[in-house]
Parts: sequence; C-alpha cells; structure tokens
Amino acid sequence: MLAPTRSPRGRGDSDDIGKTRPMTMIQALRSAMDVMLERDANVVVFGQDVGYFGGVFRCTEGLQAKYGTPRVFDAPISEGGIVGAAVGMAAYGLRPVVEIQFADYFYPASDQIVSEAARLRYRSAGDFTAPITVRMPCGGGIYGGQTHSQSPEALFTHVCGLRTVMPSNPYDAKGLLIASIENDDPVIFLEPKRLYNGPFDGHHDRPIVPWSKHPLGEVPEGHYTVALESAAVFRPGNDLTVLTYGTMVFVSEAAANETGIDAEIIDLRSLWPLDLDTIVASVKKTRRCIVVHEATRTSGLGAELLSLVQEHCFYHLEARIERVAGWDTPYPHGLEWVYFPGPARVGAAMQRAMAAS
Repeated sequence: MLAPTRSPRGRGDSDDIGKTRPMTMIQALRSAMDVMLERDANVVVFGQDVGYFGGVFRCTEGLQAKYGTPRVFDAPISEGGIVGAAVGMAAYGLRPVVEIQFADYFYPASDQIVSEAARLRYRSAGDFTAPITVRMPCGGGIYGGQTHSQSPEALFTHVCGLRTVMPSNPYDAKGLLIASIENDDPVIFLEPKRLYNGPFDGHHDRPIVPWSKHPLGEVPEGHYTVALESAAVFRPGNDLTVLTYGTMVFVSEAAANETGIDAEIIDLRSLWPLDLDTIVASVKKTRRCIVVHEATRTSGLGAELLSLVQEHCFYHLEARIERVAGWDTPYPHGLEWVYFPGPARVGAAMQRAMAAS
C-alpha cells in the first residue's frame, strides 16, 4: 500500500531550480540533501561515518558543519539500529535520510525495513507513515569482491509498501532523491557506485569519462524533482527495446553503438512501482525486447520485467525476450569482468533478438 507521490514533477519541472553547474553523482546527492535540510527542519541525515567524516564516498561531506550535529550525525555500527531509529523518528514526524554504507550491509536491518517501515502505514490504517529514505551504494565494477558489490534490488521490489529507486546519472539522482525525501512512503534509494564519478560503458580498460563531459552531469543547484514511477527514454530507437537501469544504461548504450542496432533504451529509474506505460509503449513499437541488469539472474527483477512484457505485449512480440544479467554466484573478486554484464554480452543478446523471427 503506497501513498501518492507528494511532488509528481518530471524532468524540467521545478519551483526554484536556480542556475545549473556540472556535478558528479556524489555532488548531486549531497546537493539534494543540502536542499532538503535547508527547506525542511524535519529532515535529518545519519548513518555510519556520515557526519564529521562525510561518508565513505563523501556524499555527506560538509553537511554536519553546515547544519550541526543534531541534524547530521554519526550512528553506531548497527544497521538494524539505524533503520529502527529512523522508523521511530518518522512516526513522530521527522523525515530521516539514513545511509547504509554498502547495500551488502542492509541484511541486519531487514526486519526493520520489511516488518516495520514497509508496514507502518498499513498496520496503523494511515494514522502513521514512514517517510524514510534509505540510501545504499550498490553494484560492482570497483573490485569490491563479494561483500561490497551486490545488487539486492529485487529483494526490495518484492516487499509491499516499499518504493525502490535507482538513478543512472547526476540529474536524476538529485531530482529522485528530493522526491524520495518528500514522499510519505519508505524509499530504498540505491546508488550505483561505479557511476559516482562518471558514466561507465563497461569497458574497464578505457579512460574514465567524467560527468563534467556528459550532458546529464549538468545539474540545477536549487530544488527540483524527478517524478517517482517515471521511466525515461534514454535512447530512442526502433529495432528493439532494452529495459534496464543504473550502470547498465550506459553499457546498453555502448552495446547498441557497437552493434549498430537501433535500440530504444528505457532507463527505469523507479524500479517499483514501475512506469509500465512507457515500457509497454516502447515494446509495442519495436516488437523486440531484452532486459539487462547487473544483479544475479535467477529471481532477479528481470524475471518480473519479462513477465510484464509477456503479459501486456504478447501479440506484438516478434522474438523471445532475452535476459542479460550477473551469474548465479557470489560476486567474484578475481573474475570481476567475467561476472559483470559488459557490452559484448549485451550486444550478443541484441543480435540474437534481431535474428529471431
């Protein structure tokens, strides 16, 4: 049971955007929290090392100095305690933004997220809400090994009462984070850490491209929102539809460019609830579809996407739906790029879809 989005604006909508400037995703996320801490006295930010130290990825750097320790503070090493405290704060009217240092560490907080935060509005018949935003860096591509590279998004999309969001660029990251903080439902806000400092196309042996050289790295300094439940047509095309999110948006773009296939890439952004209308419209147009995500294949979000496309677009499809995903193994440190779904694997799936009839 989900409350309506408080600020259902799309890209380009705003109330006090102000001028824009180049930002990394780290800077965009920090700017979003800065904007909301200034606008709303009920917003608080806390987690492990997010205060004085500014977070392990420096996403909260400088916020404690600006807003003080009552509003930006460090928490003990207890994910269950962090989220549990946030549930109590939210029930009393605060809007906590908490950081789980890596998505791999959320498991001790599972009961607080699933049994408490996600159920509070339903079990209280609307008397209480849980306007909590739980930020988590996720995904691989940084040689983090099995305990710093997981993509657990499907575990959250399965839970009624949670919203799950994953931006792919600085512009969306700031707008979606502000929309999440303003929303009255608990939001799991997943941040692909391989995208923190620049778009990544899957070619790890090439120089890093900074966000300052990408149009989506130009971010308004003021308040704006990107509507939750809104997907973006990242790359228009006519040959086939790619349903993806996070880092795989740029990997899919590279695969389309390298194969010469005119792929339409849909950046889901909001993983649940989904923007089903955008998905269906694209697949009905292209008549072919592949699903790409970094998480393990079995019971991943791709399985749900495949089922929805089959259900809503069956008579329009001209080929079976392809899935490209991580393997059903722990994330291997020594075989990072064998596990990571790179442009070669995505491109091969595109070619199979185009060859089928």
